[in-house]
Amino acid sequence: MVNGYKPATLQEALEIRAREKVVPYAGGTDVMVRRPEGIPFLFLGDIEELKQIKDDGEYIRIGAAVTFTEGLKSELVPALMKEAVSRIAAPAIRNAGTFGGNLGNGSDKADSVLAGFALDGLVRLVSSKGERVIPFDEFSVRRGVTDLRDNELIAEVLLPKDKCALPYYYQKIGGRNALAISRVAFGGVYDIRDGVIRSITAAVIGGGNTCRRCRDIEASLVGKTVAEVKANAEEYVNAYAEGLTFSRGRVSAEYRRTVVMNLIRDYLASLE
Repeated sequence: MVNGYKPATLQEALEIRAREKVVPYAGGTDVMVRRPEGIPFLFLGDIEELKQIKDDGEYIRIGAAVTFTEGLKSELVPALMKEAVSRIAAPAIRNAGTFGGNLGNGSDKADSVLAGFALDGLVRLVSSKGERVIPFDEFSVRRGVTDLRDNELIAEVLLPKDKCALPYYYQKIGGRNALAISRVAFGGVYDIRDGVIRSITAAVIGGGNTCRRCRDIEASLVGKTVAEVKANAEEYVNAYAEGLTFSRGRVSAEYRRTVVMNLIRDYLASLE
């Protein structure tokens, strides 16, 4: 049996993906730990089409095989995404781990995925038959499950430039200051003009089995003044917490709920 494939082009990779059951990977920081038995690998780390960071005027496009270290060095990658990926593990992991892998792994604690949610990111999926571009929250179904089809590969993460330029809020809570998997993390971007909220996002990991956005609550804040929101902060904090499902993992559900409520409270207090 073939142990794996190392295609030179994206087209070659898609042809292999279409005809065989394979495990796609680039950095391998997660998949090599949980190597599936009897399924050959499809190594994507040398495919130039997947290693680009581009500005197309509307989106910042980050290739799936771009490493976190490469993203941190790029002037195009937005500050929120950089802060999130700078907290991922250690330099050796960031040197190998990729944006596509962090997304495709289906983890409910993926730091770059949180930033993608907060920035209204899109995922470009390609196959030998065409492509799809879908929002992050349609791609990430639940812990360990994504909308990636058997014949598809993640090609790019697309971040809207209008969101990338906005001020942001980000906090990660782990069991230690470094090398920590998030127990809870929270991020958002906002547009405030003349004291009025024009747009706002708020994304959380640790409040369910995938990253979550409570879009109805975000929508309820649009058009309100910062003063109004701060005066009624507890109402929004409670509504946000009620929209999430908290489960026990390394810490209790009550701990997660308390931390999320504190973070949304701090987020609203920081608006100006």
